[in-house]
Amino acid sequence: MTTPEIVSLVFVAACMALTFVLSAGEAAITLAARSRPAADDPRAALIDRLLQSRERLTQSVFIARNLAIVGACALLAVVFLSWFGAVGFVYVTLAMTVLVLLFVRVLPKTVVSYQPERVALLTARTVAAVVALFGPVTPAVEGAVLRLLALAGFRPKEKDPLTNSHEELRGAVDLLHREGSVVKSDRDMLGGLLDLQELEVSDVMIHRTRMVAIDADDPPEKIVADVLAAPYTRLPLWRGTPENIVGVLHVKNLLRALAAVGGDVTQIDIGSLALKPWFVPESRPLPDQLRAFLRRKTHFALVVDEYGEVMGLVTLEDILEEIVGDIADEHDISVSGVRPQPDGSVTVDGSVPIRDLNRALDWNLPDEEATTVAGLVIHEARLIPEVGQTFTFHGYRFQVLRKNRNRITTLRVTPLQRKEPASLPRGT
Repeated sequence: MTTPEIVSLVFVAACMALTFVLSAGEAAITLAARSRPAADDPRAALIDRLLQSRERLTQSVFIARNLAIVGACALLAVVFLSWFGAVGFVYVTLAMTVLVLLFVRVLPKTVVSYQPERVALLTARTVAAVVALFGPVTPAVEGAVLRLLALAGFRPKEKDPLTNSHEELRGAVDLLHREGSVVKSDRDMLGGLLDLQELEVSDVMIHRTRMVAIDADDPPEKIVADVLAAPYTRLPLWRGTPENIVGVLHVKNLLRALAAVGGDVTQIDIGSLALKPWFVPESRPLPDQLRAFLRRKTHFALVVDEYGEVMGLVTLEDILEEIVGDIADEHDISVSGVRPQPDGSVTVDGSVPIRDLNRALDWNLPDEEATTVAGLVIHEARLIPEVGQTFTFHGYRFQVLRKNRNRITTLRVTPLQRKEPASLPRGT
């Protein structure tokens, strides 16, 4: 082996060692906020400065790592060509594939998973040097990318720092879930919290067709019987037409009034027990509605459209369920509307919300244009389908099984690429 070949192999080893340090360092520093390096260590301040510009950190490490890999590949090609001739290109490809897999993918993640804090401190100075060296280059790279996109006809929107942070956090949680570090329920909970920023009241409200409301003009005996038969503690009162909501009746107030008159229903004035209804617009962002619930110390609001027509109702529980999943108690009526079939398909009620279906089966149907499964089919088909019609979109096949007039009541949904029959989580 000649001296140039030895020098080349030493440089190859150095390049792969650098890629290992950079890969491990980037992963460990990204987790530094959670692992919290010791504040008295001067390298901790260095890590904080790196985390203040994560995009610059990521791009600088990416550039340096790729330069090291390309350099190692070129040097190794020179050595292998002198040893094996033209077939050396095959050996270089195999050798670099193994080296990149080990030093860029497997070993860094393994080391960081055991001691992220220590790895972050050990690699902080090296990573900082790389960022200082290649950081000034990253704006030029971004500019070149934007120019290429512009030539291709794309006009990227201005970046939203908050959205980027949310997407980075979501991506990190998804990665940890795939690696087995985060269970599905925790991933869904954090995902629901992040999705809250993108939702409006209309996305989670109970539509007026499914509202349980009481006619205020009914006899007190019937009102009491209807209230006791309902699985809810707060019920809208209407007069004249169901859209004319005049109050909200709380079961606790009704029971207190019954106790005060010795159980004589005829002595109760239902109108005097009703609370003033609170109307909110359907377009209100969900975080704003959550804060309004907390500020007013109430759990119930009626939703109206731009014309003031009642569209449904929303409760504090509806918002919390977007974060933690379905909240059921001993008085809830357990009707999921999702029934997995042995062949891998799923029979779904048309009124099932898309978000609930995605959460239950870990699917990814879009919910930007429609709230329910039936609404998604109508939106995509651009018509009201007939029974038996089948549509395919977003990687799923939808077959209409039943409908009531213009309303789709039951569908069969089949994933086009599935490895095992769909199954519901326990308790769904």
